[in-house]
Amino acid sequence: MSQGSEDHNAGTCEEPVELESLLGYQLKHLQSELRSKMDETLRPLELTTPQYNCLEQLRRRPGVSNSELARGAFVTRQTMNTLVRGLQERGLITRPATAESGRVLPTRLTSAGVEVLDQAVSRVEAVSARMVSPLDDETRTIVTEALRRCIAALEEAEDG
Repeated sequence: MSQGSEDHNAGTCEEPVELESLLGYQLKHLQSELRSKMDETLRPLELTTPQYNCLEQLRRRPGVSNSELARGAFVTRQTMNTLVRGLQERGLITRPATAESGRVLPTRLTSAGVEVLDQAVSRVEAVSARMVSPLDDETRTIVTEALRRCIAALEEAEDG
């Protein structure tokens, strides 16, 4: 045991909690594994997880702004600009050179983008199904609701 951890535990009888038992650590580990498996399954389509996320958002909300895309993909606006440029160069999305009104350049999927996204969705769904395969339907519902509540609690803390 290092001197620092001896000092930290001085005067207590408690052993430090194992990292693996902390919920935040487990969530980060899960996120890391999920991202790795998604990137792996999307690689043959020449997509990354953030690119897939961008395409999926555009299917659900055509014309959404880059700022909204960035927020939904958990990346910076600068990263999203680079990502959008790359998808545009591949012909998977289209974006007008000038805005019809205001500053927003409405981004939309092309037919090639829809085709690649359809292939990507089935691959990502397979990863997701594998991830939750040990859980029964009731447990999946409980976990989903619990995570929703945790997210809401942290978002409320930011607002307060």
